[in-house]
Amino acid sequence: MTGDRSGDAVYNRIALLRAEQGVTRRELADALGVHYQTIGYLERGEYNPSLHLALRIAEFFRLPVEVVFSTSPFPRISDAARSSSEAG
Repeated sequence: MTGDRSGDAVYNRIALLRAEQGVTRRELADALGVHYQTIGYLERGEYNPSLHLALRIAEFFRLPVEVVFSTSPFPRISDAARSSSEAG
C-alpha cells in the first residue's frame, strides 16, 4: 500500500476473480503488460494501482472498476452468505 495512512488503502478482489476464472498471476500480468510480482503486490495491498492499471484490470475481468476495487474493505463472502440466509 502506498502511503502510511490507512485511508490511502485500495482494496481489491483480484485474487478472488483470478481464482474464479482460473487465471494465474503470470497470465494476468502478461495480459496487462506488467511483472507477475506486481499482481501479488496488488493482491496483498502492498501497492495501489494507477487509475490506468485499475481500469485495465477491471476490463480484463469484464467488470466495472468499482466491483474490483474499493476504498473500503469488501465484505467477506461468508458474511454475505450469512446475511442473505438470515434475511430469508
